[in-house]
Amino acid sequence: MNYAFDTRCIHGEGHKTPDGNNAICYPIYQTASFSHLTPGHNLNGFDYTRESNPTRSYLEETVSSLEHAVDTVAFSSGMAAISTVFELFSPGAHILLGEDLYGGVVRLLEQVGKKNGIDFEYVDTTDPEVLKKAIRPDTKAVYFETPTNPTMRVTDISLTAKMAHDVGAFLIVDNTFMTPYFQNPILEGADIVVHSGTKYLSGHNDTVCGFVCSATKELAERFRLLSKTTGATLSPFDSFLCQRGLKTLALRMEKHRSNALAVKAWLESKKQVKDVYYAGSGMISFTVESAEQAVKILQNVKLITFAESLGGTESLLTYPTVQTHPDVPAAQKEKLGITDKLLRLSVGIETPNDIIADLEQAFDA
Repeated sequence: MNYAFDTRCIHGEGHKTPDGNNAICYPIYQTASFSHLTPGHNLNGFDYTRESNPTRSYLEETVSSLEHAVDTVAFSSGMAAISTVFELFSPGAHILLGEDLYGGVVRLLEQVGKKNGIDFEYVDTTDPEVLKKAIRPDTKAVYFETPTNPTMRVTDISLTAKMAHDVGAFLIVDNTFMTPYFQNPILEGADIVVHSGTKYLSGHNDTVCGFVCSATKELAERFRLLSKTTGATLSPFDSFLCQRGLKTLALRMEKHRSNALAVKAWLESKKQVKDVYYAGSGMISFTVESAEQAVKILQNVKLITFAESLGGTESLLTYPTVQTHPDVPAAQKEKLGITDKLLRLSVGIETPNDIIADLEQAFDA
């Protein structure tokens, strides 16, 4: 049955691992191993939790339904998920990267990926002409976030998918900011979708997880092999927490968006705010007049929390140049506008007037 998105958040669709006791909330199978009935045969296909676990499988099936994926693998963090994606490629592979990426990904690529002999090239994927010139016949993949973290730049997924596929390259999209509620990259031609599930998918700032969603059976089989071999799969308890969070994803994303629109309008009315960056969802970045003012705001918010991360029920204010992007070269940060005057706000689901009032007093402190 083809359920609506809101319904699939709660019930999933086509689950292959129903609970034998008909529990309404899928149980936590907190076990390392599963017994065998006879040599080479076990009940329901579960052997060892690093490889597969019923709680994690149930979550993976839910995310696959939401992202229209053939299969999804849940990892212990978003970075573990992204690291596994890059294990697809051999030394010498040419990969095009969006020039505005989360700092942790830049650190991974520069400190690990290059050591492994992968040829990374950063380009402005938001400009089709620039991208067209950068793609080579031997390009193996194009990877980007849309919108980007933290400057909210948007790449045309469908157009980029065509460019990538014309040379036989994979298209890999980080869909953390928009979530499958607002955007379905696989339906627009992406081959692989990654998430930091820590953020909106879990939604409560209480667990760390990541996902790799595959558009084809071949990719799905490869990621299953890589995940059980490298071992960074998600624990049963964290799988339970994320599955619980997913049930309210549609409701939360509507509230995040409506709150963000109200906060955006207020920010645009403030003389001290120079630029406001918004591309949907609940994320806003903005610049103020000076670094001193930025620090003052961070130190004086009360309802809003000065912290890294995003996508939870609580509003969080982040200083990207120091917290999320310290490993991005200074010249690149300056080019992208990630300066000491830039703040990133993950708008929570509190009453919007309370969020605005807290910003007001922090600006005026």
